[in-house]
Amino acid sequence: MDSESVLSLNSRSPAQQHGTYELLPFVLNPKNIARFDAGRVIIGDRRKYPFEQSFVSCRTVAEVAKAIAGMVTQGSGPWLASVNALRILTFNSPDNPATLMGDLQQARNLLVSTRPTNTAMMQRLDQVPRVAREALETNSDVDHAIASSIDAVLRGIYDDYTVRARAMADLINDGDGILTNCFGEAGVLLSFAFAAKQGKDITVYAPETRPYFQGAKLTAPSLHEMGIKVNLITDNMPAHIMSEGKIQKYITAADLITLDGHIVNKIGTFQNAISAHAHDIPFFAFAWGRDDSKKQRSDIVIEERDAAEIKLALGTATTTDAISARYPAFDITPPTYVSGVVTVHGVASPYNLKSLPTW
Repeated sequence: MDSESVLSLNSRSPAQQHGTYELLPFVLNPKNIARFDAGRVIIGDRRKYPFEQSFVSCRTVAEVAKAIAGMVTQGSGPWLASVNALRILTFNSPDNPATLMGDLQQARNLLVSTRPTNTAMMQRLDQVPRVAREALETNSDVDHAIASSIDAVLRGIYDDYTVRARAMADLINDGDGILTNCFGEAGVLLSFAFAAKQGKDITVYAPETRPYFQGAKLTAPSLHEMGIKVNLITDNMPAHIMSEGKIQKYITAADLITLDGHIVNKIGTFQNAISAHAHDIPFFAFAWGRDDSKKQRSDIVIEERDAAEIKLALGTATTTDAISARYPAFDITPPTYVSGVVTVHGVASPYNLKSLPTW
């Protein structure tokens, strides 16, 4: 390879070098998650996938907040939908900067309230007013500045997905059975894709993930689209599948990881981690980034959703209205059950996260 070719290769981002975008299934293509289009936010409707590839169009911040709260999008979707929602305010920017900044802050607060556990969304929303203020101070186009910032963040996120996924793929062995939970988004699914590209024959076990069935409707179809073997199971099967010797690794995403190594992820993650620990199966969780405000377990706010949602299965009532219920959307896995946290620096011990400047 000549020096010019080497220079060209080195100048490409990790996602470009390793063909990340070509590996992604439909539902994880950024334009199909959420995008801004002429004053509207277009959100991929994950409630209807895989039976329909449809979108929800939102013309106001309130409509975007309602869509996020209503589970139109989950996982990485809320942050991308919410930052684009702020562009609704800047697309036709008012003349009064003070009004704009106040409106952005008010909109930010509304959007954050839809996902109190999702600190990634909070951090990325907080970046938008800062970009807007800098643009106002330099007499730059505010909307263009925010759009450019969102694009840069998005590219960086997919580069980080790629780096983490390749680190995890190297730890996956030929013949592994892998348990996941809910929908691990691009990082987790790319680790399976990179392992398959390395010639490793793997099988993923995907719990259905009640009450919204993200495992059945998102994870399993996405893996099938990617050409990766997948078995759909119910949420109460993992321990039995482990006891059969069919699971060698447990790999999930994480909505939040505290500095002392507690993993916050979709409800059910913790009980599977206990079962994995009992069967000597390592558990790896993907970090999305570092949040210094979440130092320990007591700093975590678990989203408690409307309990009526778990008395339905795909729109059909499973019990009577008289029955009480609870729906904590996430749980917390202590670091003692975590073998490694997948970061941009490689796979780290949950007890050593504080020493890493970024995750």
